[in-house]
Order: sequence, then structure tokens, then C-alpha cells
Amino acid sequence: MPFPIVDSHIHLFPASHLPSLAWYGPNSPLGSQHCVDEYRQATSSTPIVPDSTKSNYHRGFIFIETDRISSIEESGYGWKHVLDEVSLLAQIVRGEPIDEDQYRHVDRPPCLGIVPWAPVLGGAVVLERYMDKAKEAAGTDDVWRRVRGVRYLVQDKPSGVMLQPGFIDGLKWLGRENLTFDLGVSARQGALWQLREAVEMMERVYEGVDEKDQVVMVINHLCKPNLRLPYTSPESITTNPDFLEWKAFITAMAQHPKTYMKLSGGFSELPLLTPAPEPDIPSLVERLHPWTDVVFDAFGPGRVMFGSDWPVCNLGGGGNDVTWRRWKTLVEDILERRGLSEEQRRGIWGEVALEAYGIKTEGL
Repeated sequence: MPFPIVDSHIHLFPASHLPSLAWYGPNSPLGSQHCVDEYRQATSSTPIVPDSTKSNYHRGFIFIETDRISSIEESGYGWKHVLDEVSLLAQIVRGEPIDEDQYRHVDRPPCLGIVPWAPVLGGAVVLERYMDKAKEAAGTDDVWRRVRGVRYLVQDKPSGVMLQPGFIDGLKWLGRENLTFDLGVSARQGALWQLREAVEMMERVYEGVDEKDQVVMVINHLCKPNLRLPYTSPESITTNPDFLEWKAFITAMAQHPKTYMKLSGGFSELPLLTPAPEPDIPSLVERLHPWTDVVFDAFGPGRVMFGSDWPVCNLGGGGNDVTWRRWKTLVEDILERRGLSEEQRRGIWGEVALEAYGIKTEGL
């Protein structure tokens, strides 16, 4: 029987919103519309309804904020663009066309969850005030119930941000409110100190807090490991000091039972692929397995979820026409090599994401 895929990590932005993105510039490789039309094109190799001839189908996606221009305080344009993003997602949930995004609602994989930006660094008081504004921007209960957590991207922030009292206070507030936190750090671009700081942050956030009030942290993209380390064999990676330090931090993060890991982001860290010819998937699995083995050993398959990181994945995976399919195939082979059961694979493809974010799919 076909099993459902939940893509736990995608970004959406219409052309009219490009100037509000903090990373946008005239030469940005992602500087064009990437909304539901483009996503459906990217995922067209997988049906959106069960098909007896296919092993799986696309049940839906979880939207993750796109790093818009923002600030901790509301004054000026501090919250304008991020609240506009919440309003955008409300339109997407309702199936309203946006710019050139014209697919009929029935042709789309649905938005199952929304993870907007939020000023976590401002602490509980600021965070609560912002979430009230976000609820107004969502407009209806049908949209607001899909807001399952928040992200405040820290991979581009200076050292010490994750340890500031306001940040710790904000994360504890999220736990009490049953909202998740998406943690985005980068071992390759930001250096391993970010992972070290994240481990210390987790210890402070979870210490002395009842399990029912502990925040669920969903860690993005394997912490963006340095997958471009010189590779001659798996042993050349598993003995590398950078790998060993990354492994130690991943293992420490996994000690907290409310942490989850996204199996995503690989094409942004691997050497670039071209649109053609098709890549040698078995060789990519061989190159990745030291890293993915660490994740599965530390978290277990019950706390690992599939994510595509679309459209960012297009930059390293060969472009919109091929990348999503390639990443899906690569993940399929990683799970096969790991020898996971059908039940475990079903969890990674969708059920773990629904559990971590507390998403109820009835009626969606």
C-alpha cells in the first residue's frame, strides 16, 4: 500500500515579496518566484493522491520561514515583512492565486504546517506579543491551527546569541505553549562553535523543566555538516577531526528526547551537481553514510524526518526539474542501506514530522 510523504522543510515566496527577503540581491540565484506552482513542478514525479502503481505519494508540506528582513522589536519595519509572510501562507492555505501562481487547489500538495519567524531572542514577553500579531495575520482558525512552531535563524548570528537569557526564556515559553522551535546552525559555513553553543543552550533550556513543558526542537539539515571534506573512502571521513567533533555534538543533542533531526539540506553542502547527466546515486550514498549513520545511531529512526529544503536544494542538486526527485531517491537508498523496516521508513517519510510538530491531518 502506498505510504504518504510529508516534506518537512520547504520555503515559498512570490516574486512580489522578493525585496523583503534578507538575503535577496540582484544576482541572487534564488531571485525569482518560488511558490506552489514551482514546487508542484519540482515534485511532479510523485503523485499527490495514493496510486497503486507507486510506492508513495505526496501528502503535503511544512512551510519554514524564509529569513525576511526583521528585528526583535516591532518598531519601524521590524515585524512588517514577517507578518506579511504569515498572511501569504493564509492565502496559500485558502488556495488563493498569488502573482503567477495559478494551479487549482486540488492540484497542490496541501500545507500541513506553518513555522513562521518569531523574535525568540526577545524573551517570553516580546514573543507572546508577536504571536498575538501573527494570529491576527493568519486570519482564521483553519490557518492558525497549522502554525505549529517558530524559527529564529541563528546560523548567521554572532557567538553567544543562543546563550542569552532572552533566548533561553523564549524557548521555555515555546515549550509551555506547545510550540516547536526549528534550530538552524551550520557546521560548515558557521564553524563548529555553533554546534557547541547549541549543545550548551539545550542543557540550559531543558534543565529542571518538566517533560510536558519542554520545547520540541527540530534540528535543520543535519546541522549543515562539511560534506566537502576531502573524500577517498568512508575511513577518510570517520577519522577526520572535523567529522569527529561534529559527531560528538550531534550525539550530545540527541541525548534530549525532545530533539528531532531533519534528513535534509545535503545538496547545499555536497559538491554541485549538474542538470545532466544523472548523478551516481550509489556513490553519493557511500559518501553520505558516515554522516547519516551518526544521525541514525544518535537519534534512532523514530526522531529523524525527511525534508527537501526546497528551493534551496535546487542550487546544489541540478535545478528545479530534477533536484527534488534526486534527493528523494538518495534518501530512499540511504534508508535501504541502513536496513530499516517498512514501519521505520514510513515514519521517516512522514509520521515523525507529524508527531514532532503535533499535526493532526484530519480535515486538512
